[in-house]
Amino acid sequence: MEIKQSEFITSAVHASQYPRDNREEIAFVGRSNVGKSSLINSLVNRKNLVKVSSTPGKTRLINFFLINRQFYFVDLPGYGYAKVSKREIESWGNIVEEYLHDREQLKVIVLILDCRHKPTADDITMYKWIKHYDYKIIIVATKIDKVSKNKLYGNLKIIRDTLKLEKDDRILTFSALNKQGKEEIWNTLDSMLDFIS
Repeated sequence: MEIKQSEFITSAVHASQYPRDNREEIAFVGRSNVGKSSLINSLVNRKNLVKVSSTPGKTRLINFFLINRQFYFVDLPGYGYAKVSKREIESWGNIVEEYLHDREQLKVIVLILDCRHKPTADDITMYKWIKHYDYKIIIVATKIDKVSKNKLYGNLKIIRDTLKLEKDDRILTFSALNKQGKEEIWNTLDSMLDFIS
């Protein structure tokens, strides 16, 4: 995938604020500090299209980025950061569930996990939400440069077993350090979507 253009379009907390041009969307979601911003920046060959926050859990907005004037990357707010209040957690759930509910433009959700850690209850809930709303899913395990190949193999099995993945659900791997896995992620997106060319 050749990225010729990528730009921030808008932030939203309610459906009334989403883009209305009917371009199709790929959403990215994961725990705070899981490497979501780094993954998106790498995929579009930008260092800071998506700002990497120094404070995990700070972003509480849905951010829309137009790619090649053709489709959107949608950055959903990170979840699971311990220092946010119960009210903020509920707010996150409302913001994300409103987006997931009946968003026709949304075609694929990329669920991002840290390969070093067993999926949390929040990760399991997110996976179930994606399945409940019947979206296509790509699971990406990040930070693979931080573990050995043998450890990674075992950790991917833990991820698969913990989430109780369906047979067709694949786990792709990615390193922001050396961009390993980037091409496979794009190839997988390309195979799942008609609008990428």
